[in-house]
Amino acid sequence: MAGSGEKGSELPLQECLQAAVQVALDAGQIIREALRIEKRVQTKSSAADLVTETDQLVEKLIISTLHTKFPSHRFIGEESVAAGDKCILTDDPTWIIDPIDGTCNFVHGAPVVAVSIGLAVNKELELGVIYNCVKEKLYTGRRGHGAFCNGEKLQASKQQDISKALILTELGSIREPTAVRMLFNNMEKLISVQAHGIRIIGSAALDLCHVATGDVEAFYQFGLHCWDMAAAAVIVREAGGILIDTAGGPLDLMSRRVVAAGTSQLAQRIARELEPVAYERDDSTEEAIDSRSK
Repeated sequence: MAGSGEKGSELPLQECLQAAVQVALDAGQIIREALRIEKRVQTKSSAADLVTETDQLVEKLIISTLHTKFPSHRFIGEESVAAGDKCILTDDPTWIIDPIDGTCNFVHGAPVVAVSIGLAVNKELELGVIYNCVKEKLYTGRRGHGAFCNGEKLQASKQQDISKALILTELGSIREPTAVRMLFNNMEKLISVQAHGIRIIGSAALDLCHVATGDVEAFYQFGLHCWDMAAAAVIVREAGGILIDTAGGPLDLMSRRVVAAGTSQLAQRIARELEPVAYERDDSTEEAIDSRSK
């Protein structure tokens, strides 16, 4: 879909935010109704990488609704990419969409699922909307305008000490033995430096929302995708938190790795402990997925 070359300052960003909120709420209603019924499940990259008809239906709803309102904008959607669309972020206004973040939870009826919709302009993340459609919690963030949950302003934790941190992570869908072993090695490393605990809830978008609310101190993951974190990155930053690459540098949205925390000190401390697990970039044409140490 052709882009318009619009600049962030020229876009009606508040209108974009309102449109994203409304379609997220509409999508959430569909997901709630589908959560407890039997689902037709297919697999994508692995036996643990699941997709349902509801994922596909919700993504089509979100894209068609936003395309009608903003016909010059581009889209990156999880299910569209799985069907063969390119995952390329240009300077054009681009919506980055995960129709159901936590599909494995959704398949099993576990009530930890969310709709995630982010917007980037000139490769800069401008706004994010995440809807926890079971608990009906709506997280929103717009660059320079704060982050909110159901209208209440969010503030990330100011904790700097890893020994006082509760940390979230996810296993992801990759089951390649070396990568799995390194994922568990990283958990062991963080426990060995006396982190309070490590938790897995099954939704990276909601993990990051918990960082934004200050309910947990940090989140890290290797192997997630741009649609897992685009919307949440805005929310975390606007809540006063930080997102970095697992090597300690600036976040690269397409790198499939992130550390998020309420403070830079804690994010960097976690990054120093992590043994990297290398995945194919979201914007890469290469097929190989490999793992290597520092």
